[in-house]
Amino acid sequence: MSDLDLRTTSETPPKAPDTLQELPVTTTKKFPKKLTLVPLIFLIYFEVAGGPYGEEPAVQAAGPLYALLGFLIFPFIWSIPEALITAELSTAYPGNGGFVIWAERAFGPFCGSLMGSWKFLSGVINIAAFPVLCIDYIEKVVPALESGWPRKIAILISTLLLSFLNYTGLTIVGYAAVLLGLVSLSPFIIMSLMAIPKIHPHRWISLGQKGVKKDWTLFFNTLFWNLNFWDNVSTLAGEVDEPRKTFPMALLVAVIFTCVSYLIPLFAVTGAVSVDQSQWESGFHATAAEMIAGKWLKYWVEVGAVLSGIGLYEAQLSSSAYQLLGMADLGFVPNFFAIRSKRFNTPWVGILLSTLITIGVSYMTFTDIISSANFLYSLGMLLEFASFIWLRKKLPELKRPYRIPMRLPGLIVMCLVPSAFLVLIMAIATKTVYLVSGLMTVGAIGFYFLMNICKTKKWFKFSSGEVIEY
Repeated sequence: MSDLDLRTTSETPPKAPDTLQELPVTTTKKFPKKLTLVPLIFLIYFEVAGGPYGEEPAVQAAGPLYALLGFLIFPFIWSIPEALITAELSTAYPGNGGFVIWAERAFGPFCGSLMGSWKFLSGVINIAAFPVLCIDYIEKVVPALESGWPRKIAILISTLLLSFLNYTGLTIVGYAAVLLGLVSLSPFIIMSLMAIPKIHPHRWISLGQKGVKKDWTLFFNTLFWNLNFWDNVSTLAGEVDEPRKTFPMALLVAVIFTCVSYLIPLFAVTGAVSVDQSQWESGFHATAAEMIAGKWLKYWVEVGAVLSGIGLYEAQLSSSAYQLLGMADLGFVPNFFAIRSKRFNTPWVGILLSTLITIGVSYMTFTDIISSANFLYSLGMLLEFASFIWLRKKLPELKRPYRIPMRLPGLIVMCLVPSAFLVLIMAIATKTVYLVSGLMTVGAIGFYFLMNICKTKKWFKFSSGEVIEY
């Protein structure tokens, strides 16, 4: 096919599987798997955090004490359970479909397709936040980017350039993530050290300014957005070297690394800087750096923010693109979504579609972006928790190279606590988010039946679900 290479082929549309045993599991293996432990750790880090950039609105919404408690407690009730589930199911089903495979194995093709749609849409909406976040930091140095056409053009150009970098290969993205992570965190290490003599511990227990109403919607959405998407890396499992051994260790290190990278700068800045609570908006860390050390550190934080945004964008775009590839392998979408570039071995169709959707939503406000992404992601996570419990109960004999050392009642409790938080996130959503998420869910259901019609009418070629082993 000249410059392109199609991974999956099937001349006839597949029949929907009738039983669990007939459900396909992807085991693609043609190219050597490139991602090793260290690049994978930093890709997970950028799937989730990328540094403390974006944590500031938690202080604006509820004050220093609640912000610190949030980033201390939330990882235990949310991040760790999600990472453990990802480790177990990714090692049991090490294919590029990730959570799509899990839902399909548990509840059948309809739930697998719905999971894929929810997670894909939440992923590409979330990706749109990162060029916006970069511009939010840059505009403090270049005020012309605050609004109007200069801002819109800057977002468009940055999005296109970052997508092209992703097209050049996952190996490049992985090692770039290591460099970007180290460089983007370095100014916060310096800022935290220089803040120590200026810290007043009593500021940590402040509930916020008197007369300022708590914005719990912003608070919980900020926590959720900064500490979720641990399972996104599961869609790259088919590209990882020895995933059954590598995934658990990478997730463990990434959880610790991420939590520390949020907490240390937050303790340093809230203890050393006293400003009006309203100033704690996205990008305030740069202002705090100037107050603590001077303009030179402010500019370094700005540069770090841009580099962090690049890493976040690359990691999450990779997950979205490879998710579509995995869904094509499973027969949920046409084969052309599994087309890879012969030169770079990247799923260029998935990258292109993800980029186009990202551009479409990148002109929303930062708060609207994360709220919409959080709602759709919450729906997907509820289905993911249910899939995990169902597979543990119904397939106890399934080979699980990594197994969470808990019995079923304990696992149910472990899933119920974050599930309650998911319901809370959805309950406090705005009417706009309900409308957007509702329309997207209806569209996802319609998409499943449309794909079935396409299979029946033979309008496109679909995989049978059994990916050829090479």
